[in-house]
Amino acid sequence: MNRPPLAEALSRADLIHDAATLDAAITRLAPQIDAALAGERAVFLTVMHGGLPFAAKLALAMKTDMEFDYLHATRYRGQTSGSEIHWLRQPAVDLAGRTVVLADDILDEGKTLKVIRDFCVDRGARRVLVAVLCEKRHGRCIEGITADFCGVEVPDRYVFGYGMDYYEQGRNLPGIYAI
Repeated sequence: MNRPPLAEALSRADLIHDAATLDAAITRLAPQIDAALAGERAVFLTVMHGGLPFAAKLALAMKTDMEFDYLHATRYRGQTSGSEIHWLRQPAVDLAGRTVVLADDILDEGKTLKVIRDFCVDRGARRVLVAVLCEKRHGRCIEGITADFCGVEVPDRYVFGYGMDYYEQGRNLPGIYAI
């Protein structure tokens, strides 16, 4: 695949949220999720790859003991627009009768998160709490999916950094950029 250089995207991008803002948002979310769990030992599922930086910091900021696993479902496959869901890995832990905390990078239109949330319910999860680093401001989110916990809002533009990619590049940027 011929990928446009990350430096080119950064040269025309705006920094939307810096590392300090994102760290503060995660610090704010952690006790809210702890309170919602009320001491219950939940399953903490990281949505790979994008959710990894957010999930790691969130888990470390939380006080509740949790069982960890991850999943990988994607619509983008290295592109900047999505299509159908492709499962690359389903969680191995038993979800039956458990509360699941899904940690993902972004709630955009919600197609991927809805499939993942529905998968957890189909596997018997008692409840699923959706925690996202950011939520895109627009009116295109599909019916039936919302974030229970959201760190920051981002504009209706293509965003990357802090787990989100630009043609599989820039996931490790410490802030969120928009082009």
